[in-house]
Amino acid sequence: MSRPPAFDDHPLGLTVHSIPEPQDLAHPGAQTRMGRWKMLLVLLVCAAPVVASYVTYYVVRPEARRNFGELITPQRPLPKLQVVTLDGSSVQLPSLQGQWLLVSVAGAACDATCARYLYLQRQLREGLGKEKERLDWVWLIDDDAPVAIELLPALKTATVLRVPAKDLANWLEPSRGAQLHDHLFVVDPMGNWMMRFPAQLDAAHAPQVERDLERLLRASASWDNPGR
Repeated sequence: MSRPPAFDDHPLGLTVHSIPEPQDLAHPGAQTRMGRWKMLLVLLVCAAPVVASYVTYYVVRPEARRNFGELITPQRPLPKLQVVTLDGSSVQLPSLQGQWLLVSVAGAACDATCARYLYLQRQLREGLGKEKERLDWVWLIDDDAPVAIELLPALKTATVLRVPAKDLANWLEPSRGAQLHDHLFVVDPMGNWMMRFPAQLDAAHAPQVERDLERLLRASASWDNPGR
């Protein structure tokens, strides 16, 4: 009587081979194109906050009718000028880029309007709290007269530069019937003059000016950082 066949006591091989995905069978060129599209999508996602803030503020402008300051269109970049500091050093005006700037213009004698604006600039910056490091207050002097010594202590946190009046007139512009000395101006961190506040501001207007500044800082929060 014949013996039954012996069973093989080795474990069965249960290896399962995965089915190729359709993209694995695609032409290498298609894979390259797909990779490029993925990279483009990542770049768009990263850039979205910056693009959105610009579109919101400069194109859509949902709050444009509530602005106290006048938006300047088209914006005007800082001119490429060599200017002078109070201590006589020479600097390039575009070196101010990298910060929001709240700017006043006046002669070195600094009349009552000038003194009021310098006080407003300093107070408005301080009123921004932790956001104040994103904004510099700037006094542009349009003549060669000396600055009064008693005024210097109040200018410790200001940027003070002498810029020829004719060069300022080619960049900044007052409203009709006013002069440059009558306004405060706003320059964005890319160096563009983009807002002008009404002439003859006083302390009563400070809350409205501060609201505009806060909106600008909020709209640029995704791409602007304190300091240059």
